[in-house]
Amino acid sequence: MEIIDRPTYTTAINKWLGKGLVIVLTGQRRIGKSMCLSLIARQQELNGNNVVLIDKEDHSFDKIKTSDDLNAYIESKFQNGKRNIILIDEVQEIVEFEHSVRSWIKKTDTDVIITGSNARMLSSDLSTKLSARYIEIPIHSLSYQEFLVFNSLEDSDSSLEKYLTFGGLPYLRIIGFDDKKLVSDYINSVYDTVVLKDIVKREQIRNVPFLLNLGKFVSDNIGKQLSPNSIMKFMKSQGETVSAPLILSYLTYFVDSYLAYRVYRYDIHGKSLLENNEKYYFEDLGIRNMLVHSTNAGDIEKRIENVVYMHLLRNGWNVYVGQLYNTEIDFVAEKENQVIYIQVTYLIMTEETEKREFGNLLAINNNHPKMLISMNPLNTDSNYQGIRHIHLREFLKQDW
Repeated sequence: MEIIDRPTYTTAINKWLGKGLVIVLTGQRRIGKSMCLSLIARQQELNGNNVVLIDKEDHSFDKIKTSDDLNAYIESKFQNGKRNIILIDEVQEIVEFEHSVRSWIKKTDTDVIITGSNARMLSSDLSTKLSARYIEIPIHSLSYQEFLVFNSLEDSDSSLEKYLTFGGLPYLRIIGFDDKKLVSDYINSVYDTVVLKDIVKREQIRNVPFLLNLGKFVSDNIGKQLSPNSIMKFMKSQGETVSAPLILSYLTYFVDSYLAYRVYRYDIHGKSLLENNEKYYFEDLGIRNMLVHSTNAGDIEKRIENVVYMHLLRNGWNVYVGQLYNTEIDFVAEKENQVIYIQVTYLIMTEETEKREFGNLLAINNNHPKMLISMNPLNTDSNYQGIRHIHLREFLKQDW
């Protein structure tokens, strides 16, 4: 199978080689971490370096269960006198892997690149055992531009609709989009794998039916403020009694597995985070759409918000939901010393909608850039009282 380069990630990885740090690729399963490892392995072999690859999703590596097993395997493949590149895919499957990784990164002319599908691995195992000796590179599902390349598509409204419907799982290029059931079955299998391996098994979940219902509820309410108490009340109205602490734990498991992102609210006037009533967006829109079984016109604004959020995240922005007194701004994006305020809407068809969407941004009394993103066909890139109005396709084609 042809491996298509994702230069955003391979370039970032290559910049950190030789710096004496463990390179950690994080992200949801099936979004391309393994392919990034394969690309790096191919490059390094062509450079004459010795590559040691351990893929914990390949049954031939099932015997590597502990750090001792890992050390023994690497030792058998390690070549003294050469530069060694050690690649470990889904490293969290190995007990106390951090002890082994910490030892090998100290070797001369040795690089270690690992992948993981659980955020808690970073907050506990790596940060505790490796201290400041690692660098994290998040890997995401395909951007719109990558989606076009992977699926040999031209930029068009039709291609954008495919992206908003099927999402950006790289393997869809093999499946194609003609057989909708085949696509749905594959996306569903990815979701089941993440839920089983990274949530149910890892967290020893007992109430699996509620976990699945919660996933559907969150997917149907992306872009809405959610809290454990509000979810608890809704579940009670549906005849299911669960506690707020349990809901919070299960929401955290979705975030830890990179299925979804928790987005905090930001008080624009007070310049502080508000840690309640957060919003949630999905890593992959195809998975989100599969869960709600809906891609109708009434659902389009949710999908647009999700892809805008993910595009900002891919471009390295810290993203929040803006709160200005009683007014909400869809996104406040911060990177280094830059700030952008963004509103997202499907179409501006009435004067009332125009006043509301632009008016929210005009109420922000500072000089940071402000932007409205829509799918208005006659406003691919225009200006309204200093606010940039840009079509979704044009927004997704640019690196910000």
